[in-house]
Amino acid sequence: MPIYLDHNATTALDPRVLEAMQPYLTGPYGNPSSVHRYGRAARDAVEAARAQVAALAGARPSELVWTSGGTESNNFALKGATEGVKPTRVLYGATEHPAVLETAEALAARGWGVETIAVNTDGLVDWPAFEAQLRRAPLRIAAVMVANNETGVLQDVPRAAALVHACNAWLLADAVQAAGKIPLDFAASGADLMSLSSHKLYGPKGIGALLVKAEVELAPLLHGGGQERGLRGGTENVAAIVGFGAAAELAQAELQARAAHLLQLRGQLIAGLHQLPGVIIFGEAAPRLPNTVQFGLKGWEGEALLMALDRKGIAVSSGSACSSGKGEPSHVLIGMGLPRDVAYGAIRVSLGKDNTAAEIERFLQMLGELQAQQQAA
Repeated sequence: MPIYLDHNATTALDPRVLEAMQPYLTGPYGNPSSVHRYGRAARDAVEAARAQVAALAGARPSELVWTSGGTESNNFALKGATEGVKPTRVLYGATEHPAVLETAEALAARGWGVETIAVNTDGLVDWPAFEAQLRRAPLRIAAVMVANNETGVLQDVPRAAALVHACNAWLLADAVQAAGKIPLDFAASGADLMSLSSHKLYGPKGIGALLVKAEVELAPLLHGGGQERGLRGGTENVAAIVGFGAAAELAQAELQARAAHLLQLRGQLIAGLHQLPGVIIFGEAAPRLPNTVQFGLKGWEGEALLMALDRKGIAVSSGSACSSGKGEPSHVLIGMGLPRDVAYGAIRVSLGKDNTAAEIERFLQMLGELQAQQQAA
């Protein structure tokens, strides 16, 4: 049987989520902006889902703006916060998702001073270096992700927020990988903006959200229609929004049980990896998501190992699904100071709520056989 171990790339749609979406795919079809009964029914569904997703993230419904996913949310936060103001500086963590890195590069082309926030060998923010960096020049916004999509490393977002706020600037916290795996509290985090995505927590693809504190002024990326308080024009995808809401409610209700299950599987996986020769687990000493392990296996290039496992029916990743296939080593591992040859060998296993101990055992067996074949060759 095939084994799927790439849940940080995407997750399967939960049948219960599909059930919640079904009426809005085949039944009520009103535009949420229409004032007649059909429109009001759609608007009620959108607002109910808004409350569900906000509750998962510890936010107020009024702080949530619908987007198409995490990439749009990060673009919206960084571009919206910098539009129409005199360019100063934008900072972002060295291990941020490409949606942040490439948006920052686009801002640099517009005259913004863009700088990387250094991390240590565990992937955690280098706090003394960050504090010194903040003192050097005015700052508009900084991006520090809650959980890394490759290593699973968790950052101290409240600490980052306090430092950034002392500079009269805003903090964006990318919580796309964190939501549904660890508790989130937008208010307590200190973040001014937080990005979320449905398909990372067993909801539909193509729908996400950006949480925005009331005092943050954003210029919209999309104009026309006036939806989402004028911040994100376009008719809402009601069925997908309802699905995101259902997935968020399930994730909140099952958070503890899912996390306990994932931690048990992760412990089994790590114990098995330590039995293999030449294994390096990246970020192992840092606090991490309960479902994520990124490692390198001596003698293997990551893409080659990925394909060897795929031929055995096992799906893993060599890093971010948004940047795989580019022939470059993981920027996350390079940012952590690892040599390029080590970074080239990275494999990411990201567990899901429906994985089993038997599947982990099978994966370890296949990995051991491949390693033995490699050493014998």
